[in-house]
Amino acid sequence: MLKKFILNALSSFVGAWLALGLVAVSVILLIVGLAGNFALSTASNAEQVKSRSILAIDLSGPITEREMAVEPDLMSVMRGNFDMPQTLDEITLAIKEAEDNDDIVAIYLRCGAMSAGGATLDAIRHALVDFKQATNGEKKIIAYAESFTQGGYFIGSVADRVYLNPAGAVDIKGLTISNFYLKGLLDKIGVQFQVAKVGTYKSAVEPYILNTMSDPARAQLDTLLGSMWNQIRDNICSSRTKLTPALIDSLINNDYIALAAPAEAVKAGLVDSLAYERKVEEKLAQLSGRSRDKLNFVSPKTLAASARRTDNYNAKNQIAVVYAIGEIADGNNSQINYETLVPIIQQLAENDKVKGMVLRVNSPGGSVFGSDQIGEALDYFKSKGKSLVISMGDYAASGGYWISAKADKIYADPLTITGSIGIFGLIPNFKGTLDMVGVNIASVSTNPSADFPTGYRALTDSQMAEMQKYVERGYDQFVSRVSEGRKMKKEAVLAIAEGRVWAAPTALKIGLVDKLGYLSDAIDEAASIAGLSANYNMASYPKVEPNFWSIIRLNSMSVADFSKAFSAGDENVVRAYLLNRILSRKPAQARMPEFTIEF
Repeated sequence: MLKKFILNALSSFVGAWLALGLVAVSVILLIVGLAGNFALSTASNAEQVKSRSILAIDLSGPITEREMAVEPDLMSVMRGNFDMPQTLDEITLAIKEAEDNDDIVAIYLRCGAMSAGGATLDAIRHALVDFKQATNGEKKIIAYAESFTQGGYFIGSVADRVYLNPAGAVDIKGLTISNFYLKGLLDKIGVQFQVAKVGTYKSAVEPYILNTMSDPARAQLDTLLGSMWNQIRDNICSSRTKLTPALIDSLINNDYIALAAPAEAVKAGLVDSLAYERKVEEKLAQLSGRSRDKLNFVSPKTLAASARRTDNYNAKNQIAVVYAIGEIADGNNSQINYETLVPIIQQLAENDKVKGMVLRVNSPGGSVFGSDQIGEALDYFKSKGKSLVISMGDYAASGGYWISAKADKIYADPLTITGSIGIFGLIPNFKGTLDMVGVNIASVSTNPSADFPTGYRALTDSQMAEMQKYVERGYDQFVSRVSEGRKMKKEAVLAIAEGRVWAAPTALKIGLVDKLGYLSDAIDEAASIAGLSANYNMASYPKVEPNFWSIIRLNSMSVADFSKAFSAGDENVVRAYLLNRILSRKPAQARMPEFTIEF
């Protein structure tokens, strides 16, 4: 443990401070010593994969696509309430490792209130289904919840035994989408939104200009949710053989199962038994051949670390997995920043060791300009004769579909939301608000539209017409890109565009995606198109630069436990944290001394 921590700490910090010479060496040795002391003090509490261990997956809190470098603020550390979110790749990798690891005898799903999209939930559930098939039922999955949320139950229903707390509930009630419509409020404060859009179903602007949902918007969401709900019910019924889709709907609509007595969930076949967690742990003890007080639970983080795929950025025959996660925006504050992503794609195109790419898209879209820049970079990558495959996550819609459209193959999770081929422009006018507060703006211009667009008066008819033309040109560019990439006639694309969102199974039927599948399927496809054998290498981009907190996690330490030790005043922990702050700064600083004043 100590040796691993020292190596990780040195490799993470030494590069940035090498120029500081002997001073840097002294400081690094100091933090390594403190970190080593901390590692030794926590080693007895660190998780270890021992014989007859159980993989315990805590399905609560947010689940992100992959780990990102996060630096918590000091107050979060002092309060002891900071921890890194779980990641989809870590959970699925741990489940895969549990299949073949002889030390893992079972999986324990502790289902709580989780925050994740449909495709993320489905990917975890799919990994668990694969686990059951690969182990032929020899390794069991046990699920327990104090109360099952719908997402938690969707995953937990795959278990061999499903337990519910006697005071709990199974909160399944179907899918719903709600939105706030702001026109009434905006009218009261004098704000008007001027809209230029293409697409009958491009409804993102509706909350600003309508008091309720339009008929086309309602129709597309009704179809979308119906498809997704069918997928969810069918998957639950495939695991819970007493259930049928009709019975699930009846339990929701007629029996209000979310509010029913817990015994009704057992009677209906939603769960197997009512039990407090202590009793569930006794069942797990029987499976593992250990006493309850000797149960050895390991987290996905710990198990995935023992099977972690090493990103070898210098390997030959490489398939690059590039993550495009979040909204597409212009500038450095975006989740998908084209200024960062485009150079990465260009470098991969020019790297002879990279033979193909999987672009993992989990984005509802965003900036047209940013989408176009990323799309052009992907075209350049393909022009080098390299394979490009898309793997869609929770969303790959609008700009998310723009950047996907010209790939060799597109894979979508069965619960992916995609399409939304349409464009809009939204310009606010605060003239009414200014009038209410007695503010008038006078201006002098050399040209009639020198201040266009402006937020303090309405657009003229000619300006609005030009805005509409601008949006229509973007729409035509979008449709043309889809037509070329999907090898469809433009008229065929127009028929399924109009800003309409589609569930993945329907998107497959109408030609927007090629296959329903998962990230691993897309990676295999990219390697196959590139003509690589099963021995290809992988590397993930953008690179996640290690920091102090990732080192903590790599050494099987809980960030929350570190934070609590900090707030409790543990001397080694406080020193390690403060020295990390020093080492993570640039050598040249303009900063006042750090001190605390007590009032």
